[in-house]
Amino acid sequence: MNKEEKHDLVLALADQIKEYGNFYITDTADLTVAKVNNIRRQCFEADITMQVAKNSLIKKAMEAAGGDFAPMFDVLKGSSSILFSKSATAPAKLIKALRKKGDKPVLKAAYIDSAIFIGDNQLDTLTKLKSKEQLIGEIVGLLQSPAKNVISALQSGGNILAGVVKTLQERG
Repeated sequence: MNKEEKHDLVLALADQIKEYGNFYITDTADLTVAKVNNIRRQCFEADITMQVAKNSLIKKAMEAAGGDFAPMFDVLKGSSSILFSKSATAPAKLIKALRKKGDKPVLKAAYIDSAIFIGDNQLDTLTKLKSKEQLIGEIVGLLQSPAKNVISALQSGGNILAGVVKTLQERG
């Protein structure tokens, strides 16, 4: 790979980092070509983009994309693959499913909406993450719940309230 091809790859990776907002760095070293092709096929089916690149190029792409990726630089050793996805949990779920058949790919790090997760021990946490839309929906539901309770109490007790108001008016 010549210097121009490396530069183009760095720019393409930086664009993907910006576009997706979520990416996982995994270790796929020592896997056979058949296993890597199987992983690529499953990534394609799950709408995940897989890219294998040298660690130095990945680091340059992160620097070119902007943001604070410095904590992730230490994991860029050995063979690295990057998984890009719009879904924050899809790559983690795929990795977990693949690990049922073998010990790779190993999660080195993940970047999810500006949060950084380092180490393979974070895989379970990443599979349980909720999207921004899910969290907003839960918050809206929680905020609506008290208002609904007050309205239903007022509606169900309307006769009682009317009676109390009428009694108070008659006293006055």
